Amino acid sequence: MRDKKDNATFDLPGFSPAAPLEPEPKRGTGPRGKRAIMKQVQLELLEATDNSGLPVWTRDDALDLTGLPVWAPN
Repeated sequence: MRDKKDNATFDLPGFSPAAPLEPEPKRGTGPRGKRAIMKQVQLELLEATDNSGLPVWTRDDALDLTGLPVWAPN
């Protein structure tokens, strides 16, 4: 920026004062319409559950009682 009393300074290209910005137009504050409320639906779980919400235990022949795989003889 150039000082009025300083004649030794010079204006650099690209450092001219910026043009004043135009203010944003204000949005109208008219009445709002109601939004459509989506109806909630209960989703079914993939596996059957008991009263506690845990999956029902089923016996799998490929697993032992601890849940480890049963090695089949070759």
